[in-house]
Amino acid sequence: MQARRELRAGIKSELPVAAGVIPFGMIFGVVAVAAGIPPLLAQAMSFIVFAGSAQFIGAQLIGLATPAGVVLLTTFIVNLRHLLYSASMAPYLRTLSPACRGLLAYLLTDEAYAVAILHFDSGRDHPAARQWFLLGAGMTLWIAWQASTAMGVFLGAQVPAAWALDFTLALTFIGLVVPALKHRAEISVAATAGVVALIAAGLPYQLGLLLAAVTGITVGLVVQQIGRTRSWSVR
Repeated sequence: MQARRELRAGIKSELPVAAGVIPFGMIFGVVAVAAGIPPLLAQAMSFIVFAGSAQFIGAQLIGLATPAGVVLLTTFIVNLRHLLYSASMAPYLRTLSPACRGLLAYLLTDEAYAVAILHFDSGRDHPAARQWFLLGAGMTLWIAWQASTAMGVFLGAQVPAAWALDFTLALTFIGLVVPALKHRAEISVAATAGVVALIAAGLPYQLGLLLAAVTGITVGLVVQQIGRTRSWSVR
């Protein structure tokens, strides 16, 4: 009974976010095809990688004939945040089997993490059935992402430019990130990365995003370490 309730709660929590992600998936499909990626490979990228930001940047870099090493390094750095997500989730899911944790790791995206961690921290969840909430949230987003990618891949250039679907990407992530910024380190990461991304927007191969991610993470770690040092000195 608890597992069913948590599964439904995960689906319900993720549905509004998944609706906002659909335009993003369509944009990726259109961008991937325009970059010269075959339709089936573009869809397979969503199925295997299932990491919107990395896919989006990777497709853009491929379209610019970027060297493979730069593509791999950029997408790797962008996806490093998933290590932080996993570390944050580990205390809640440590009792699961490796197979279950592997499946949930595959489904752990920005959007699934955002709703899951807020639910777990709220105290309203059932500790023995937490995995079902994350499964419900992750699968809801996965289905929306695969379907929207397919629409973008096969519609391609038929999507009118006047729809400005790329603007919804920024709105979606702003809506996810801002409510989750509660601590000084998190706010420092977001503010620093945003400022650096704007300043370095003109760099080739989208390297401004790479620089913003590295700078933001570095500043966040420094701020977090300063906070710990002050805490220890008070004691």
